[in-house]
Amino acid sequence: MNQWFELSNEVLEGKEITNEEALSILDCPDDDVLLLMHAAFQIRKRFYGKKVKLNMIMNAKSGLCPENCGYCSQSSISTAPIDSYRMVDKESILEGAKRAYDLNIGTYCIVASGRGPSNKEVDQVVEAVKEIKDTYGMKICACLGILKPEQAEKLKAAGVDRYNHNINTSASNHGNITTSHTYDDRVSTVEKVKEAGMSPCSGVIVGMRETKQDVIDMAHSLKALDADSIPVNFLHAIDGTPLEGVKELNPLYCLKVLALFRFINPTKEIRVSGGREVNLGTLQPLALYAANSIFVGDYLTTSGQEETEDEKMLRELGFEVESVEEMKASLA
Repeated sequence: MNQWFELSNEVLEGKEITNEEALSILDCPDDDVLLLMHAAFQIRKRFYGKKVKLNMIMNAKSGLCPENCGYCSQSSISTAPIDSYRMVDKESILEGAKRAYDLNIGTYCIVASGRGPSNKEVDQVVEAVKEIKDTYGMKICACLGILKPEQAEKLKAAGVDRYNHNINTSASNHGNITTSHTYDDRVSTVEKVKEAGMSPCSGVIVGMRETKQDVIDMAHSLKALDADSIPVNFLHAIDGTPLEGVKELNPLYCLKVLALFRFINPTKEIRVSGGREVNLGTLQPLALYAANSIFVGDYLTTSGQEETEDEKMLRELGFEVESVEEMKASLA
């Protein structure tokens, strides 16, 4: 039995891996990556079998953001040529929900740029969510920025099941990425989400000049936050942002990162997210041996691969898509 299998068995028995073991995962020899992914799959299989959760983003408000996040094309300091618009109307959000439902997407994610939503924007989302729930009953995730407690409660009452607010990077690296809000601001929003009774979704962006220890710290921070869903994004550096031209990642390292997150957060939904097409390339299918969830379609200001390609990939891997009906049953 190789060391990765031994470690996965220990995790399945309830052991938390040490910092040294975590570092050894990120330092796994490239020749052993398939063994590492197979070991990660033993953990994934225990809790999720061969099921894959599908998610789709609705970019409900784009650009016009006062924040200075170095990775983001929508920030105040970005010169990237993107579409900028204020919150779309209810009909547009409903159209996106219908498309997601027709594609058998389990979770529909309503995303808006900005530091945090105005009360009017929250009310717009609330109206749309109520109708989506009445019409389709699908799982709804909202990602609107930093929340006030009363806004979180209003979203929960409307039927929002999950709220996303990523920590993005480690506490020690946060100041290198943005100075317009703090790491604690992000953690505080996740805590407000939990207090309101919504499922907390929080993840990271890997490839922003962080150290391997930073990556380990991110995984442990999300474990401490008890995030139910963890999106792992890989930096897709956009021209016109401060991180323009940064390309630190390679496909095998990305797989090691996903394995690390599975070993540290064995029971959680781990979603291979933005940048997977660019950074994993032809190794994308292997990501599902650690992750159990993906985004389908486009992201916020970058394109994903065609839905038919995602469907083909999952089918050829022998994985099973968790249907809308199964997702609805899990919420009942």
